[in-house]
Amino acid sequence: MKAAVCRAFGEKLTIEEVALRAPGPGEVQVTVEAVAICHSDIGFLDGLWASQLPAVYGHEAAGRIAALGDGVQGLAVGDAVVVSMIRACGQCRACRTGKPFLCATGYNRGNGVLSLPDGTVVEQGLSTAGFAEACVVHASQVAKVPDDLPMQLGALLACGVITGTGAVINTAQVAPGDNVVVIGAGGVGLNALQGAKLAGANKIIAIDLAEEKLAAALEFGATDTLRADMKGLRRAVMGLTDGYGADHVFVAVGAIAAYAQAPSLACKGGQVVMVGMPPSGAKMEVEPVIVAATAQTLKGSFMGATVVQRDIPYLVEMWRQGRLKLEELVTQTYAFDQINEAIADARQGHVRRNVILMDR
Repeated sequence: MKAAVCRAFGEKLTIEEVALRAPGPGEVQVTVEAVAICHSDIGFLDGLWASQLPAVYGHEAAGRIAALGDGVQGLAVGDAVVVSMIRACGQCRACRTGKPFLCATGYNRGNGVLSLPDGTVVEQGLSTAGFAEACVVHASQVAKVPDDLPMQLGALLACGVITGTGAVINTAQVAPGDNVVVIGAGGVGLNALQGAKLAGANKIIAIDLAEEKLAAALEFGATDTLRADMKGLRRAVMGLTDGYGADHVFVAVGAIAAYAQAPSLACKGGQVVMVGMPPSGAKMEVEPVIVAATAQTLKGSFMGATVVQRDIPYLVEMWRQGRLKLEELVTQTYAFDQINEAIADARQGHVRRNVILMDR
């Protein structure tokens, strides 16, 4: 099959012939029909996090099941599915206690799922390798979706949508009437805003540097918007929340400055939810006495604490009811041979999601 291979960090991908092994026990092979460009993919392409080359990245994919490995139940060849990077063994303590997104069983991404014609192993980036005509993943990574869900929308559900909405609904468990701040109105931030609206939040305040992103935030559920570089940002947030502050502050960007600012926008007893992914080694300072005195919580959210087979069907239903925007998240679609163009465009920071359509 053809795949977009990364051979050097920071360089363009090359579309090459790559061998894909057949699905083993508990695995499925999916013919990829759509795959979105996530900023996490770009981070791996730039070498910000640990990875081995050559590699195939891409983890926001949707397509149809082409083959099943032994022991797979509840799925059939031809099923339309969303493919996520959340791989769960089903046996470890995290999986047994309802937290498959924190599965403790290690997975070797260089195990030979992909290889070059000369036998060189290609890393299965983010346990998915969706920048390809097909992928082989564990059955726990897929969720069946209706046949009439457009694949370009299904791909968004694999990461950006579940990460944003899940951080609000699953991780923070925002309650009706809570006040919410979302720092960063990009692809994940817009979905955090949608999640806050679904949860029944009172004030939903979006903060960003770009005016066009603040305008989009209003479209996706924000009640108020503030520029991140304005003077008196904390005072403005306090003014919008009756002098109280936000019950939940979601940092949906990977900027350390945003993380450093976030606690000042939260109320006493409030929480800062860490969603955006800074480069490895980036650090923020925390003054323990202030955290203790304000009884605030700093909480991480990985992939929106998503249970794939539970949450993706729920979000599809919210889309059907007109309560979740998906079409509006797609900035532009590209053919597979335009993938470098799609990535370069996404790097500019002005897109919501660029999506590759494999049959275009």
